[in-house]
Amino acid sequence: MIVSLIGIGAIAYLGCSILLLKLQKKFIFFPSDRVENPPPELDLVHEDVWLPVKNDRDLVHGWWIGTKSAPRGTLLFLHGNGSNIGSNIDRAAVFQQLGFDVLLIDYRGYGKSGGSFPSEINVYEDAKVAWDYLVNARKIKPQDIFVYGHSLGGAIAIDLATKRPQTAGLIIEGSFTSIRQMIKYKKIYEIFPIDLLLNQRFNSIDKVKSLQMPLFFIHGAEDRIVPARMSQALYDAATAPKKLWLISEAGHNNVISVTGSNYIERVKDFYQFVRDRQVIRSNSF
Repeated sequence: MIVSLIGIGAIAYLGCSILLLKLQKKFIFFPSDRVENPPPELDLVHEDVWLPVKNDRDLVHGWWIGTKSAPRGTLLFLHGNGSNIGSNIDRAAVFQQLGFDVLLIDYRGYGKSGGSFPSEINVYEDAKVAWDYLVNARKIKPQDIFVYGHSLGGAIAIDLATKRPQTAGLIIEGSFTSIRQMIKYKKIYEIFPIDLLLNQRFNSIDKVKSLQMPLFFIHGAEDRIVPARMSQALYDAATAPKKLWLISEAGHNNVISVTGSNYIERVKDFYQFVRDRQVIRSNSF
């Protein structure tokens, strides 16, 4: 009887391990295909953008939201793991009001974008396609492109910056060090051989070490989804020019509403920080 129970337990353990291996994307990505248009009170005029992905007939959908005057620069907005661009428009509107032209995209599997369920490889590719679109189709200089990423979007932004090092600067809000560390933080699946099973890694803590463009890490100190200490760890690991802002009383999704105009001033300061460094570099021999 004991031997039989051990055998059943072993089979169940193996079965659960296989499910974790095959279904782990379902625990990371939570896409929605219902895209809400920007509310009228934001007074945003958006242009639909459709971007082909190399070797794939599926298109990445996005919104181009231009400024009403000469822009400070262009911001590529990379949202987190839930919903789509429609539910992130309030946050993106802040950057447009700051004077940035903004491109928001939905990764394949999100919103109106084509493709099947998202994966780490695909979201990296989608971000790269969007950055290249800005340079090649919009004729925007790389030194005028800023990238913003929230939560999982922060990990995507960091990966993009390793492949497009000409990027002017990164703003990373509420992001994490790696999926492995998130699993450890959540204290889930610890009885399984996670290091062998994990194939969606988002290993930002290693990638951030190689970045050379200015970095601005933002995190709510009361974040219960991603702990603020992970932004601290990313900041500590980075060797590039960097800033860190930990906001008391803010959580994962309410940093802007908690900080109000202070958020705008901090982003302006980072923007000037980037521009000042560009001037110094252009004048150096």
